[in-house]
Parts: sequence; C-alpha cells; structure tokens
Amino acid sequence: MTDTYIYDHVRTPRGKGRPDGSLHEVTPVWLASRPLVALRERNQLDTAWVEDVAMGCVGPVGEQGGNIARMAVLNADYDQSVPAIQIDRACGSGLEAVAFAAAKVMCGQADLAIGGGIEMMSRVPMGAAGGAWAQDPQVANKTYFVMQGISADLLASLHGYSRADNDSYAAESHRRAALAWAEGRFARSVVPVQDFIGLTLLERDETVRPETSVESLAALKPAFAEMGQKYGYDTVAMQRYPQVERIAHVHHAGNSSGIVDGAAAVLVGNAQAGQRLGRKPRARIKSFATIGSEPTLMLDGPSYAARRALDRAGMTASDIDLWELNEAFSSVVLCFMDALNIPHDRINVNGGAIAMGHPLGASGAMILGTVLDELERTGKTTALVSLCVAAGMGSAMVIERV
Repeated sequence: MTDTYIYDHVRTPRGKGRPDGSLHEVTPVWLASRPLVALRERNQLDTAWVEDVAMGCVGPVGEQGGNIARMAVLNADYDQSVPAIQIDRACGSGLEAVAFAAAKVMCGQADLAIGGGIEMMSRVPMGAAGGAWAQDPQVANKTYFVMQGISADLLASLHGYSRADNDSYAAESHRRAALAWAEGRFARSVVPVQDFIGLTLLERDETVRPETSVESLAALKPAFAEMGQKYGYDTVAMQRYPQVERIAHVHHAGNSSGIVDGAAAVLVGNAQAGQRLGRKPRARIKSFATIGSEPTLMLDGPSYAARRALDRAGMTASDIDLWELNEAFSSVVLCFMDALNIPHDRINVNGGAIAMGHPLGASGAMILGTVLDELERTGKTTALVSLCVAAGMGSAMVIERV
C-alpha cells in the first residue's frame, strides 16, 4: 500500500444553525466551496492535479442535494476535470470522506485528493432527508428504533453516568474551547467566511460560552424526558435492554452537541504529489476503520472502531498521544474514555462539539484537522480520531505526525 499523507487542512468557523446564525445567509454550496478555495490559495494548487473530491453531507436534499461536492468544486473554480462525490455515513461522513480520498491514494488510483464535509443546519434541518429507520414501522419495530437523544440517556443509564458527570464534562468542553480560541490554537486552520461581495460574516466559532459552569447547566431541563415517556421510546429502549430499570434522562442542550453550520477540507496525497506541490507532509494516515454496533444504543461504536483501527496500524491504545472524539453527547465521551482507559487530559484537549457545535457532514474532517494542529503545537506524535454514527456505527482514523 502507498504511504498517504495529509498536506493541509482548513475549516470554516461554526455558525449557529438557526436563522439568526451568522452563516445562515449564504448557501450550502457557497459554504462548502470556502475550504476548497482556501486549500487552492494556501498551497498555490494547480487544481487539475486533484483527482477526486469527497465531501460528507448528512442532509443531501434541497439546497444540499444533487451532489453538493461537485457543485462546490465548480463554485470554487477548480479545473472542470476534478470529479467529486457526496458521502453520507451520518455523523461519520466527514471522516469517511477523508478515508475515501486516502483509500484512492493508498491503492494507487490517485496521487492527490481531497476529503471534507459540509452541513448547513440553519437551512437544511436535521432529519430533512427522512428515511425508513424512523418512518417505516416495520423497520423501526424490528430494530427497536429510538431517537438518538434517548440512546444517549440509555448509554448513561447503562454505565451509571449521573447528570453531574455529564454536566461536568460539558462545562470543561466550553472552558477548553474558550482557552484554545484565546491562545490562537485554531488560527492556522480556520478560514473566515465572507459573502460574495467580500463582507466577512464569521471569523470564529459562534457557540462557545466561556461562562458555562456545572451550576448553570444544572438549571436546564432534560431534553428527552418527555419524548421518551410520551412517545414510548423509554419503553422500547428498556425492551431492548431489560437490565435497565428506568432511563435516567441526563442530557439537555448544554451537554449535547450544538446545531451549527460549517465546512472543512483535507488535502491528502502520496509522496510524489508532495514533491510536485513543493509541500512537506504534515502527517501520515496509518489506518482507518468503520464498524457496525447495536442500533438502539447506537452511540458506543467509537471504541470498537478505534480498536479495529489500532489493530490495523499494529498499535495499542497506549501508543496514542492524543485522542479526538466527536462530542455528540457527553455520555459518549465518558463511555469511550472508560472503554479505552483514556485520561481526560489526553482527549478533546481543545474542547469539542458540545462547545463549538457539530455540523454533521463536516465534523469528522474538522476534528481530524484539530488534532493534527495540536500534535504539531505540542510536539506529540500520534493521534486517533473517532465518531459515533447513527443507526449503530463508529468510524476511526489513526494519524502520525511527520
């Protein structure tokens, strides 16, 4: 297999995924093209060298439909010879898109490619694409379907994570994100979003709240209790997991990932591509993996994906310096840390989606870039990135700083 490297990565800041969010006025295609433009300009890239672009997008309908990746490539003024593909593996889509690009390079079918993602949650609401899992009673009944927030509360109930445990983790996410921004840790990789006349709309993540505390979070009502009881999801979850006496509803807006807009792109290639670009590689992609897990619980897949990726790299958890796990819900990270015996000071050290938001199709590419920057900042060597995925899946990737 051909050694495959990360040469550069960029992301937009994350804007609130509501009509009053700073990015709401631009279209998804415009936002998706911003990281592509930045990669071209930062690397003086002859775009005709790029042999494929893959972009994650979880709501590929309406303005985000019709292969948004190809539209973004054209809108970014890339050479018309550059093909593109839209990928949907739910929350793992952005990392999956990078893996897709890397796989082409690894097997010798491309020298240079881009993986990334886009989600405009202020304009294409979560769930807009529909789907049989939630809407077909036969499928829902067979798989013990529950809403993802119920899965998060189920995960906490199974492992005994209290409301205070989850709120404490969430408060720390905001503290770390605020500190990272204050110290300029994201400055190298976050590209401000401008509109078509050049007016800057957003320069930094919009949902970080430095004042967040365990006490302020304690005042929030559980978000999924009524849903679980009124619509019967608690009963379904306990049918699937009869060892749970009751579902403890511990999650709310403050310890769950934020709904935001955002886009990201990662430039990957082989050694020959780097020589042609005149760029030194920043990291080597050692392995990646995606697994399926039990769909009702849904959110415990990251540890299984991480173990498979580690096995493929010939590594163990003790070989990893830094971990980055998408903060879909606080209990997801607590479970992951317990499963792999990871100390809190080595995971999500710059905060995560609880503070900065989770633009579904882009998050995997974003957090991959975040941990690479942190490896370089701290002089550390290895990192593992992972995400939980709807319907019971998990994705992971191992990288090594060059």
